Amino acid sequence: MSWHSQVEPAIIQGDFWQVSQFYQELIEKEPLEISHYWYLGLAYLLEAREEEAQATWLFVFTQGDEQEVMLWTADLVNILDGEARRQLELGNLETSWLIRGHIREISPDNIDNLLRFILLAINLNYFDKEQLQAWLFVDVLKTSNCQNLELSLLEEVLEKFLDSQIPETVPYLEAIFQSNCQRQTFIKVVEAKVPSLAMNNKPLAIDVINTCLAVEPEQICLLAELYQCYFDNRDFAAAMQVASQLKTSCRDLPSQAVADYIALYVKLFSGDWVDIKADVEEYTESLQKSIANRECPRLLDKPSLTILSPLTYLEDNPIKNRYISNCVGQLFQEYVRNNSNCNYQQKSTIKDTNKVLKIGYIAHTLYNHSIGLISRWLMKYHDYNEFHVSLYLVSQQEDFITENCFRNQVNACYNLPVDPQMIAERISQDNIDILVDLDSITNNTTCQVMALKPAPIQVTWLGFDASGIPAIDYYLADNYVLPADAQEYYREKIWRLPNSYICVDGVEVAYPSLRRDDLGIPEDAINYLTVQTGVKRNPETIRLQLQVLKAVPNSYLSIQGLSDAKSLEKLFFKVAEEEGINYERLKIFPLYPTGIYRANLRIADVVLDTYPFTGGMTTLDVLWMGIPLVTKVGQQWSSRNSYTLMVNAGISEGIAWSDEEYIDWGIKLGKDEQLRRKVIAKLDESRKTSPIWNARQFTKNVENAYRQMWQIYCES
Repeated sequence: MSWHSQVEPAIIQGDFWQVSQFYQELIEKEPLEISHYWYLGLAYLLEAREEEAQATWLFVFTQGDEQEVMLWTADLVNILDGEARRQLELGNLETSWLIRGHIREISPDNIDNLLRFILLAINLNYFDKEQLQAWLFVDVLKTSNCQNLELSLLEEVLEKFLDSQIPETVPYLEAIFQSNCQRQTFIKVVEAKVPSLAMNNKPLAIDVINTCLAVEPEQICLLAELYQCYFDNRDFAAAMQVASQLKTSCRDLPSQAVADYIALYVKLFSGDWVDIKADVEEYTESLQKSIANRECPRLLDKPSLTILSPLTYLEDNPIKNRYISNCVGQLFQEYVRNNSNCNYQQKSTIKDTNKVLKIGYIAHTLYNHSIGLISRWLMKYHDYNEFHVSLYLVSQQEDFITENCFRNQVNACYNLPVDPQMIAERISQDNIDILVDLDSITNNTTCQVMALKPAPIQVTWLGFDASGIPAIDYYLADNYVLPADAQEYYREKIWRLPNSYICVDGVEVAYPSLRRDDLGIPEDAINYLTVQTGVKRNPETIRLQLQVLKAVPNSYLSIQGLSDAKSLEKLFFKVAEEEGINYERLKIFPLYPTGIYRANLRIADVVLDTYPFTGGMTTLDVLWMGIPLVTKVGQQWSSRNSYTLMVNAGISEGIAWSDEEYIDWGIKLGKDEQLRRKVIAKLDESRKTSPIWNARQFTKNVENAYRQMWQIYCES
């Protein structure tokens, strides 16, 4: 469209009254020129005289036959569309939206206009999701020729729909796919947006992903995202099905290794340990092949270190497992650096031993999560005159713990998107002296950041065992959680803190919601309790627990944890049948919210720990609540967490070094009430004296470690 040149100065000035006067005069001179009426109505519209604009256009339409009206409509739409584009270029979104609203009334089947109208409505926050159905835009899209639409327009609408979590995203995608548009273009948009969508609206994310997979079933990234959605929703049956699809789709070694890990891990986590022999063999073979071929396990371009986590759940063999971890950690770092344009190792740093040290903590778990609940005490007691503390949250959810115990305590806090290079650049710009990873191998993004080495000193603490990444200098431990010879098979330098490597001032306890009679357990019975996730439910340890139960008359085993109830029941009942234990003595119940779960621990007389991966935060909870605990000690880090906490609490009763001792302690503590009372008294006293309940002193110990690390660096 083109306004007449005579009115251009008035249009530039926004004087549309003058423009309408011009076209009124022009119509008087040339009453048969139809376009004059279109421009006059448009001038009225821009003057906010909408009724007059509509009346002007309607007057013309009433003068023509069907064929003429069709041609005139196309002309008017073309003129209005041109002005809508001009107004958008000027930044007048509201005016552009107004014009497109009138085009929609004149030509409701104009899908190009309708999509642009929807985009403007979203950008202006005028958007009512229910309006979409009234506009019938999907029906219009299905009957339109998408080949004539701008591909970028279709993409932009999809991006906005995904960002705004609009339910009509699914029918919109279906309509696009039915029109045989370039499917991969839109699948790439979904791949980019779905991680964020999954954080906020998992049901919609699942529907969107399944819509894409219905037309392109072997999209590895989308399959991985779908698996994670089902896993997070604890829909383990669906997660296993997707894991099976992944294994079929991943034909190259790097992806196959990750697919084998996913297929195994979902079974372990759900408690489905009954038939995992083949999965374990395939997982082990993939890892060994990856190391032999020097291939970093990854899904497409996403490297994975979480792949290592099953090692410590399956067996206590630190020499073998640390070798695998170190090899994969090396391959991981090489891959990350080879595919990055960043390397911060050469960054110059002022080596002043007395300066205020800049400490950075990176994690995706600083909320109501075991990592957040433990590390919050360090943030509380840090000496902020001596240490400047920055937190780098990796696209994590935030809650009252995040706000009150982290954001309101430290000097700086960022919640950053899943972009390792951007996060590393932020850390480098902040001149962090010591970067502490709280996640270890539980998050691939934090691992990638650590591999890029954005800080001169890098430390792993708390989240899991050490990652084996060469760029990490130190691993915080203590004298008990790792045996004396552990340095022989760790790549990182083990830095042993004076007491326990974890500490809290205490835990919050709510009111109990569970009583023994709710579970059908008599008051005079001995109630053993095991509290862990399914991934720690190694059948061999279950066998030990049930042998304790068999030896103690009038005893029961209560089972609680994040798992699939059916899988967990199947696992325990299978072992119970083999051991000749009546199912009625096993009481499976769900995990309650944190404070209530802790209060409910008091239904137990004795807690039986898992192995080869023992409790961490759960053991702190049990000790704080004053309940005797039986744990078996191994050689790897994950087999010694409960051990170090019990020793630091002054408790030796319940610490076992073999299967036989585990069973013996379980029986003794079940049968001997005086022994239980003795342990309870010790635990009660430990609240006043134990280093695991003195977070202020623990923080000083950690700060001293940071100072010594820095001095070593300055002198190097």
